[in-house]
Amino acid sequence: RAGAWGQALGARSLTGGTMLTKFESKSNRVKGLAFHPARPWILTSLHNGVIQLWDYCMGTLLEKFDEHDGPVRGVDFHSSQPLIVSGGDDYKIKVWDYKLRRCLFTLLGHLDYIRTVQFHNEYPWIISASDDQTIRIWNWQSRVCINVLTGHNHYVMCAGFHPKDDLVVSASLDQTVRVWDTSGLRKKHVRGAPSAEDNGVVGRVNADLFGGTDAVVKYVLEGHDRGVNWASFHPTLPLVVSGADDRQVKLWRMNETKAWEVDTMRGHSNNVSCVIFHPKHELIMSNSEDRSIRVWDISKRLGVQTFRREKDRFWILAAHPSQNLLAAGHDSGMIVFKLERERPAYDVHGGSMTYVKDRYLRQHDFGSSRDAAIVSLWRAGNSQTPGIGHSPRTLLYNHFNPAESNVLVLSDMEGGTYDLLTFPNSTGSSQTEPSDSRRGSALSAIFLARNRFAVLDKSRQIIVKNLQNEEVKRLAPPQASADCLFFGGVSGRMLVRSEDRVTLFEQASRRVLGELQVPRIKYVVWNKDCSQVALLTKHSVVICNRDLEQQATVTETVRVKSGGWDSRQKIFIYTTANLIKYALPNGDAGIIRSLDAPMYVTKVHGNQLFCVDRECRVRTLTIDTTEAKFKLALDEKRYGDVMQMVRSASLCGKAIISYLQKKGFPEVALHFVEDNKTRFRLALECGNIEVAMNVAHELGDDQSWAELGQEALRQGNHQVVEMAYQRTKDFERLSFLYLVTGNLDKLRKMCKIAELRGDNMSRFQNALFLGDAEERVKVLEETQQLSLAYLTAATHGLDEAAERLKLALERANLTPPDLPTDATLLQPPTPIIRAENWPLLTVQKTVLENPAIYDAAAGADDDDDFQDPAGDGWGDDLGLGDDDDLGLDTPRAAPAEVDPNAWGDDLDDLDLGDDDDDDMDLGGAAKVGGGAGFSVPTAGVSPSAAYVNNSSHCADHAAAGAIESAMNLLHRQIAAADFLGMKEHLFAAMLGASVSLPGLPLTPSLSIPLQRSTGEKALPLTPLKIAHLKEELRNAFRAFHAAQFADSKAGFLSILAGAPLVVPTSRAESDEVLEMVEVCREYITGIRLKEAIDAAGSDPVRQTELSAYFTHCNMQPAHLLLALRQAMATAFKKSKCYILAAGFAQRLLELPDMSSERNASLRSTAMKVMKKSNQEARNEVEVDYDERNPFELDCEELTPVYRGADVVHCPYCKSAYKPKARGKRCKTCGIAVIGKKTLGLLKYVPMR
Repeated sequence: RAGAWGQALGARSLTGGTMLTKFESKSNRVKGLAFHPARPWILTSLHNGVIQLWDYCMGTLLEKFDEHDGPVRGVDFHSSQPLIVSGGDDYKIKVWDYKLRRCLFTLLGHLDYIRTVQFHNEYPWIISASDDQTIRIWNWQSRVCINVLTGHNHYVMCAGFHPKDDLVVSASLDQTVRVWDTSGLRKKHVRGAPSAEDNGVVGRVNADLFGGTDAVVKYVLEGHDRGVNWASFHPTLPLVVSGADDRQVKLWRMNETKAWEVDTMRGHSNNVSCVIFHPKHELIMSNSEDRSIRVWDISKRLGVQTFRREKDRFWILAAHPSQNLLAAGHDSGMIVFKLERERPAYDVHGGSMTYVKDRYLRQHDFGSSRDAAIVSLWRAGNSQTPGIGHSPRTLLYNHFNPAESNVLVLSDMEGGTYDLLTFPNSTGSSQTEPSDSRRGSALSAIFLARNRFAVLDKSRQIIVKNLQNEEVKRLAPPQASADCLFFGGVSGRMLVRSEDRVTLFEQASRRVLGELQVPRIKYVVWNKDCSQVALLTKHSVVICNRDLEQQATVTETVRVKSGGWDSRQKIFIYTTANLIKYALPNGDAGIIRSLDAPMYVTKVHGNQLFCVDRECRVRTLTIDTTEAKFKLALDEKRYGDVMQMVRSASLCGKAIISYLQKKGFPEVALHFVEDNKTRFRLALECGNIEVAMNVAHELGDDQSWAELGQEALRQGNHQVVEMAYQRTKDFERLSFLYLVTGNLDKLRKMCKIAELRGDNMSRFQNALFLGDAEERVKVLEETQQLSLAYLTAATHGLDEAAERLKLALERANLTPPDLPTDATLLQPPTPIIRAENWPLLTVQKTVLENPAIYDAAAGADDDDDFQDPAGDGWGDDLGLGDDDDLGLDTPRAAPAEVDPNAWGDDLDDLDLGDDDDDDMDLGGAAKVGGGAGFSVPTAGVSPSAAYVNNSSHCADHAAAGAIESAMNLLHRQIAAADFLGMKEHLFAAMLGASVSLPGLPLTPSLSIPLQRSTGEKALPLTPLKIAHLKEELRNAFRAFHAAQFADSKAGFLSILAGAPLVVPTSRAESDEVLEMVEVCREYITGIRLKEAIDAAGSDPVRQTELSAYFTHCNMQPAHLLLALRQAMATAFKKSKCYILAAGFAQRLLELPDMSSERNASLRSTAMKVMKKSNQEARNEVEVDYDERNPFELDCEELTPVYRGADVVHCPYCKSAYKPKARGKRCKTCGIAVIGKKTLGLLKYVPMR
């Protein structure tokens, strides 16, 4: 049989394959290899005695171990411990700890070269084979040899444990392969204690010399004509493969009683040095000194693939225990490679994915998770060996043809082939054969249109074909070296890849529309609307627009596996071997999460990532793209979204802080930072002196105060500068500051302080600043500078002091100096401003830091009466301290400061355009008087008529006196039905649009219109401005905080009545008005809930429900703190709803201001409530409130309307109601009719 098989092999030529090399190293001859079972590491032992530890994913050398004397022929990793074993020509076996990077111990016993070493998968054993004709099994924990296997009568070239059974296989140059039974050794050393006889000295000597009986030969496999170099077990089947110097590879089979030769595989032309089974497929791998690696099909027993090197002989093979990776060592290094690509062939279309698995075309529906085989890919006579690159490489679905399904399946067989499959659209039933199947040869193929596809043939020509596989057109590619085609985003376009570039090519006009120089791209991914494309190369992601204009490039150190665009946003999600990452069109990138195994992205939808693994199993992963959305919103200037994410998302870390600093938003970075030093730097960077000063107080170091003083001086805030200089005791700068600010009183104090400190120089300088000549004379005299003191006194007219000093000089035998004739009086300059502070430098604040809508809240926050809630209106009588058994006390902590950025996104502008009605043409009057040349002048348009014609804003109509017209506009725009609250504003607009000037005696006053624009588009000046509403908002906030709910409600209602009559001067002001309406709606609803809580005093269940709804009003953090505190107290004490109380306490603790010291007592109480509530873990009564189910509050009945239920809204303030309230007047604003469909408030329209 072997001879017949050899003749068949001679008639069949082996396939020269292309090795998929993952990593290659250059070194001395590699004699041993071992993969790490979990990490991407591989060990190589070299002929020069060095052991190398490589990371084959990163391509880096991690460690070298160099203690052997001579070649190291065997190495192995332990399956779970950080251990390495090695054996070399120095007769030593060394066990290393790769974490400690040192040798732990050495095992001695062999008398000649050690060929191989291996750890046991389960037991603490090491097996070694040696040229001393023995095999030894060692216990690496006790560090002793537990058995010696003797029987070979020549060098033992290799020995290895069976992966599961108690067997050992060995190969020797005595031309035999032996299989040993080690069950006795296991029973003796693993499950039972050894006997006294076995532990005797004689027994150990006999075992060492003659071999023990614990491991016995089970089979002796004879058949090779020369020495056997290698033998190994199949991981699951009872098979053994061996390779020998007779150039043959033999396959052996075993059963319980015997073993026999199955077949012989011939083809190598020199000694076979190593042979192993493939871990994933039914293949045998062998290498040889003939410089080749051969792949054999076990079932066919044929050579199916050959890889050759020009100069290097191969010595060793290794297979990864769980991945489809192989390694081979040769004369000049080693290579890590695969036999085929593991990326599954798939394509996504709509809500489903078509892919290939187990020779079937399958379809997976993302929505229903239904997965079914639809077409069989088996062909008659097709007997390709799996695992060597014959599986489909690429799959393309025809998106242009809705009538039927067309699929192109490409593979690398025969140099490149494609199969065009046509089958009906899925109807729920699976089929096994396509309705039409066509085949052709091509390097690449894509669909161009509904009934056209293009192929790149082997002559590098582009051929356009129809669905009958008939050639329609042939054209030359834009680059002669084109080797692949990709979809071009639009019907009729294609991306043509060549060596170092990609070209956007339109086949109909044969035009090149764009070209980009980029490394060899592997995959192309278009977004949903084909406006952007991601080009994936081996180590980078290039993002371009539809015209192939490069927008960003993200470079990776490891291979990029796959990618997909988020279906909702311009975020590209891609995967590497062990990470999911994102890239944005502006070049920003980051990590989302890690992966246990490589995944291939199929679809990205929100926080769900759909992907397939290498076994074609569809997986759904949850991802958090908040960081990417945050950066995208910041780049697109969607600041409302940015601030919403700042308040609600858990964005943190140095990366996001440095990113915000880099983009020029240090004030936003302050929201994420808790470290005081970082907060201080950020506060200085954005010019926030108040925050910087607070942090400097906490830091307390001189450097911080010095930097604060420098920034405050730049802004002109000399009061903070003074504090900083006082903190750092910088007396010289402090004196100069008092000089330039004209603070002479404090300058005199500085002079006195200098005298107390004994600092004469500072004392003299302060006297000079003060212009105090007497003090200067005194200082000079005390320091024995009598000549200078005399000159100073005489020059400044201090005659008595001058005479006294002159006598002192004469007594000291010194000649008094001559007085200068041109001396001038030296006086300090007069300060320009002596105010408390200089005019401060304006620190420009970004829209993120201080949107105008929050000015009112910020102003209210600065008032003292806003810091503490007044009276009992906030339910302090609900204190938890009444419950003596709990031991809880009721804190009365000041609420958190109002965050000026506490509101949501800016509303998008509603561009209504201008109402370009032509001015009223009264026509020309007939001429009078024939040739007299006089004509009656044309009547003009009154200002009031012009206002009505030129504007559709109700305020302009009211200013024109057309009150009824203004009311009609309000009815059309916001469905206004009750104008009583707006009466004052309407008449104010009419009266404020003109000014009266007294005329001559007995003549009426002149009415002069006040206009904000003149000319053909004249418009009136309206009195109500947004600044007035801000002031009212500030007062309403203050009243709300003080529990003056009636006054607060009146203020918010006044704002709602006035907002429609504000004429915005910019889009920003228009958005501010809309946001103010939202603010008023939330607070009025909250006040109504508070009033209902007070009214339901005898019903604790209803009180608890209303308190819970109150916490969902979108209020300032300081006010939300009060609402949560009341809800926590009500649920805990009155209704005994402990689960709800724990939820409110948790939300209370998550508020940002709860970390401040002033809320320490409240924080402690909330933690106690949470602890007690978690112990009780029950609600004693049932309440109509589900915090996990989103809801809107019915503003009529004050009950929740959960998601999915019908709801109607007020067209003005957007309050929610149940459908039965349709047609009624809104309870919140009191102005509009519920359920009407209107355009809403008139927005800002730029004037032409």
